[in-house]
Amino acid sequence: MASIVAATPWSRIRTITKLELAPPIFLQSSVYYCKRRRFSVAASLSTNTNKVDGQVRVRFAPSPTGNLHVGGARTALFNYLFARSKGGKFVLRIEDTDLERSTKESEEAVLQDLSWLGLDWDEGPGVGGDYGPYRQSERNSLYKQYADKLLESGHVYRCFCSNEELEKMKEIAKLKQLPPVYTGKWATATDAEVQKELEKGTPYTYRFRVPKDGSLKISDLIRGEVSWNLDTLGDFVIMRSNGQPVYNFCVTVDDATMAISHVIRAEEHLPNTLRQALIYKALGFSMPYFAHVSLILAPDRSKLSKRHGATSVGQFREMGYLPQAMVNYLALLGWGDGTENEFFTLEQLVEKFTIERVNKSGAIFDSTKLRWMNGQHLRAIPSNELTKLIGERWKSTGILTESKGPFVDEAIQLLKDGIDLVPDSDKALSNLLSYPLRDTLTSSEGKSIVEDNLSEVAAHLLAAYDGGELLAALEEGHAGWQKWVKGFGKTLKRKGKSLFMPLRVLLTGKLHGPDMGASILLIHKAGTHGIVSPRAEFVTLDERFKMLRQVDWEALKKDQPALESAAATAN
Repeated sequence: MASIVAATPWSRIRTITKLELAPPIFLQSSVYYCKRRRFSVAASLSTNTNKVDGQVRVRFAPSPTGNLHVGGARTALFNYLFARSKGGKFVLRIEDTDLERSTKESEEAVLQDLSWLGLDWDEGPGVGGDYGPYRQSERNSLYKQYADKLLESGHVYRCFCSNEELEKMKEIAKLKQLPPVYTGKWATATDAEVQKELEKGTPYTYRFRVPKDGSLKISDLIRGEVSWNLDTLGDFVIMRSNGQPVYNFCVTVDDATMAISHVIRAEEHLPNTLRQALIYKALGFSMPYFAHVSLILAPDRSKLSKRHGATSVGQFREMGYLPQAMVNYLALLGWGDGTENEFFTLEQLVEKFTIERVNKSGAIFDSTKLRWMNGQHLRAIPSNELTKLIGERWKSTGILTESKGPFVDEAIQLLKDGIDLVPDSDKALSNLLSYPLRDTLTSSEGKSIVEDNLSEVAAHLLAAYDGGELLAALEEGHAGWQKWVKGFGKTLKRKGKSLFMPLRVLLTGKLHGPDMGASILLIHKAGTHGIVSPRAEFVTLDERFKMLRQVDWEALKKDQPALESAAATAN
């Protein structure tokens, strides 16, 4: 069994007064009164009992109210990596107590996204386990049981305050510049007062009785020591008047009864720890370790939101990102292995991950780096898998009529360095098959090529094509092409850039691109194999040379629109 990260856990809460005695709770009839005395709540050193035979158990608990945000995905990933690195269990729990916003569709989308990322859970929906059910909506009887237990022990009381009364309390507190804490009478109500409201059928909530003085302190595995003053909290609701439990109560009961040993979650949940710690103590549960991960920030250091572009895992999947690239990039948002290495597989992350190396400062989400990283992972895919992936893409988008074969293999090998996302392959192939000669020759960058006696090169190239020399060379493949180019250069007394730039422009219609020889060979194959769909706007070699014949080089040198007729001919 892997060892647990060394830290001071919230394994037991003790209350400390000047006399080292817990503030007593006096029973009078069935009403409980807390004697006011200064105390603090702190973590004591003891063995954490929220483990099964010493096993690490973590959970990811999304709310099915929307898509899985990249922040939530990273939290799930860190939980997964921690569990796997410690030989523990990764539990998935659905927190669907928000009945108005929770939907089955959202839950299914979250499960699909987690599966797509490769974050398989050991217990949870679709898998089962010994600590189910794993949806909060199916655990209401359990929450009621523990709420009643707190009512019996005096840690909770019934509150019959109306919404109007509560709003009035908030307004008064605001005027006095005080925290909006509960100051109602029901914390000290008599049995008779409570019974009277029950007989009237007045709706009530369950409120947790919070000590009026003191502080609470935890040792967070990422953030270190964190403390709060209890006088800022006030008595809080754990069960609504409609019988529905409140989030903090559900989470505490669930984590305790599911034997969760480590709670790794976003830092926005850090304030919730105060309420949850008090509930843990009141119910006699031992505390898990806490680790609060920093937020993911936009480039302007604001919280990442929809206004910054794609933010959900589903969106990135639809954009063509690979799951292994998403996992790799998300892991680096706040974590590193201490080296310069940035390229990790999921298996390598499990091997390298430690909670101690998670940074507590916010991580910037850089979509440009994510795209680059996806390209690295895409090109690391085995050749046959990459060919299948992109070949099927080209056929499905209507560029090619076949998804495999020599042309597909060679095209992918030629173009893959310029492809970061699978959908990029469409543009890469379409660009190869196009022939924007007119735009290139009339561009400012193409002017110097034209002025370097491009018309002479064009004339010799047309002669080589008409005489069959060029086509014969292309039929021989790469060796034939190289031999022909060498001879062509000698004839024109050109070499290097002065030879290859004019040839690239005349044969591809572009100033830049992948290897010219491989490009021309592919264009030749595309024209003879019939693999390109008519919808692809492919300009064959024969059509390219027809366009070249139409160029009025004299007019072009005078910056006149000389190629309009040539473009019309190609169309």
